[in-house]
Order: sequence, then C-alpha cells, then structure tokens
Amino acid sequence: MAQSSQLLDTSKIASKPKVGIFVDVQNIYYTCRQSYDKNFDYNAFWAHVSKRYDIDCAFAYAIYRGDDKQSQFQNILRAIGFEVKLKPFIQRKDGSAKGDWDVGITIDMLEQGKNLDRVILLSGDGDFALLLGHLEHKYNVPADVYGADKLTAEALKHSAEHFYCIDDTLLL
Repeated sequence: MAQSSQLLDTSKIASKPKVGIFVDVQNIYYTCRQSYDKNFDYNAFWAHVSKRYDIDCAFAYAIYRGDDKQSQFQNILRAIGFEVKLKPFIQRKDGSAKGDWDVGITIDMLEQGKNLDRVILLSGDGDFALLLGHLEHKYNVPADVYGADKLTAEALKHSAEHFYCIDDTLLL
C-alpha cells in the first residue's frame, strides 16, 4: 500500500510581526535608577518581546567612556542580540556634558521603520513623540514605548500605540 505524503503548506502558518527595537540606554539606565533604584533587565525584555515578535533589528545606543564595567555591559547587550552603537562622552570646557543619541536613533528608526511592522522604543524622552507620529502616518508603522511611568513624557506616551510602564518583571 503506497503512503501519500503531503507537503507542509507554509502559507497557513502565522508568522510573527517584524519588529525593530531602539534603546536609549542612558535614558533607561537613569530613569530606572531614579524611579525604582534598580537596573533594567535586558534579558527579560528580550525574552518578552521575542515571544510576540520576530526581532528584525535591535539597537542599543550608549555612551563610550572607556570604563571596563560599561564595556562588559555593552558586551552583554551584544550577546543578547543588540547591535551596540557607541558615541564618545564629551565633557565641555564649562563643565557641562554632551552625550545623547537623539539624532542617531531618529535616523535609524526612519531607515529601518519603513521595513517593519512595528517599532519598539525604550526611552522617556518626549523629543521622540514627533518621530513616532511620523512613522505612524508616513509608513503606517505603530510604536510601542517602554519607560518609567513618572519620567516618561506625556507626549511620548500619547504618540505610542502602546505605552508599557517598566515594572518588576523588567527590573533586576
């Protein structure tokens, strides 16, 4: 008796939506420390997101100070799956400092966003509200934002399709 074999019809298998992750590392570090006196758990976050989405790209934007502890942390982020982008810390003559990634994050989100089903931003910086609105209206790409509730700008919360308050499940 001959056995019939059926090929698996892969068109009927539901695929996960494609997502890009963009992490404002300094913002998340300081807001979690100030709000919860804890550190953000990037492993738990990755596990949480990868259950629901196909992670197409993941960027962590950090400041390079030449510190061994920070280098170890950045290597942990790489091992998780993040591409770590570094910018040098700049100490000005007047004592003030510069070291934000707002423009770099914006460029990457615009470049990557048009090829994604959703973007995920980890930041509380209200300057990104306009960017999220642009991604939604121009490319029909909604955004999720993760941030510390009291330190996340209201404009950013409202520009996201979903705002997720960082809680104990995402803290160390």
